[in-house]
Amino acid sequence: MENQKLEAIISKMVAEIENLIPVYMQNAEDRNIANGNVAVCIIAENGMVFGRMLGTNKPRQRQSYKVAWTKASQVWLTGVKTGEYEKMVFNGLAEENGNGIEAPDLIGWQGGQPLTLPDGSKLSVGFSGFRGVIDLEIMVKALDKALSDN
Repeated sequence: MENQKLEAIISKMVAEIENLIPVYMQNAEDRNIANGNVAVCIIAENGMVFGRMLGTNKPRQRQSYKVAWTKASQVWLTGVKTGEYEKMVFNGLAEENGNGIEAPDLIGWQGGQPLTLPDGSKLSVGFSGFRGVIDLEIMVKALDKALSDN
């Protein structure tokens, strides 16, 4: 996918994420994790990295981005959702350092996943700041909204 079109989709995704944060903040279980200091990291197949930190607490935003980047970069290396890849490694279905990630560096939490664009190209995405299942859901919703706007 050409960079200009990819950047437009990602910009729309980030705008939708900004719209979704107040919705998910209504749930105390999610609100108490990072108090709205969340982050997204998106890595295109060619290695271009896009990111955004949201909230008011810079140290907490930084921590959320560190986790989001770790999730996204693990997906970029493996092509597998975070959490699922760790199960593969620990069950002997994938070699520990087979994708350049040693066991202590595996993220383990949900929130990183590959997403496919209409042209077949893939984005490796990571989100951090809510429960893992919500982190995954937000990214799927953001991509669906960005694509429906095109």
